[in-house]
Amino acid sequence: MTEDEIFEAIRSDAGPDVLPVASSEAVAEAEEAIGHPLPLLLRRLYLEVGNGGFGPRGGIIGVRGYDFWSSDIFPDITESAVEFHTESYGRQAGMIQLLDWGCAIASLLDCRDPEGAMWGWDPNLCCLDHALFPQDITFASWLAESIGRDLRRALL
Repeated sequence: MTEDEIFEAIRSDAGPDVLPVASSEAVAEAEEAIGHPLPLLLRRLYLEVGNGGFGPRGGIIGVRGYDFWSSDIFPDITESAVEFHTESYGRQAGMIQLLDWGCAIASLLDCRDPEGAMWGWDPNLCCLDHALFPQDITFASWLAESIGRDLRRALL
């Protein structure tokens, strides 16, 4: 699927929990905290579809102003970006937590890569030192895989 096709598929069936669109100021604040721009598809989704509440399990976390049950760890992607600047265990500046699957499992987006490389986080597999792992998939492909699927388990 092209990014335009992914966008249209998400927009046409964003789900019942999609939140109102994000402000351009909130998106700019998130990008400043991250230190890199968001992938264009995600930026467009926040500004034209909703500030979170769409995507796998209706749970992509939004920018500031996001107020949803889907993340018990970070209230928005800006907070995860700030935390990852100083946190250890492999998560680094330029990464954000994009989706909280529960049980401390998360999908992370690496904004240092313009394609938006996806990473998994699962401290239950071993320990915090080995919780982060590459998924070898871009944000657009990761999102495309979720379209039309009822994902009960992590898309890792």
